[in-house]
Amino acid sequence: MTAEKIITVFGSSRPREGEPDYEEARQLGQALAKRGFAVCSGAYGGGMGGVSRGAKEAGGKTYGVTAEFFSAAKINPWIDVEVRMVTWQERLFELIRLAHGFVACKGGTGTLVELAVVWEMLNKSVMIGKPFAALGDFWHPILERVREVEVTHHSPWGEANGRLVHVAATADEVVEHLRGNLL
Repeated sequence: MTAEKIITVFGSSRPREGEPDYEEARQLGQALAKRGFAVCSGAYGGGMGGVSRGAKEAGGKTYGVTAEFFSAAKINPWIDVEVRMVTWQERLFELIRLAHGFVACKGGTGTLVELAVVWEMLNKSVMIGKPFAALGDFWHPILERVREVEVTHHSPWGEANGRLVHVAATADEVVEHLRGNLL
């Protein structure tokens, strides 16, 4: 890849080093960086720290989008470039704006909102050519339930015409999906 391609990774702030969700995010960061991607995250701990750490361990560049709203949260030490926003909403849309593609790791309500906003923007063609993958099977049941509504009603929107979020079993599968679907 010649021009920098940034992949925004969404995930929980809860996992700690050594826990499976943290290590999965760390492996994802390594896999992305080894294939030439820069990694963007919400910059704090947990999965965000794991993906940033993995990217740095593999020689990659990292971006972190923070918000004054999270005044008590500390930026993780693996962030190269901090992009500071004021509100939670501004942070979310900056994470989206910076990205050429997206990955959702296991997470809670914050990650669910991030997944839903990106999915809807892809669904309504607000963004085109930005691939999205969910790592692991955590989001699969939710994706399938929503798809029941999207595909059973005739619609001009994206999801009715093909899956917009790819569920990938491994970090390497995520990377291959992103590489194969970036415009």
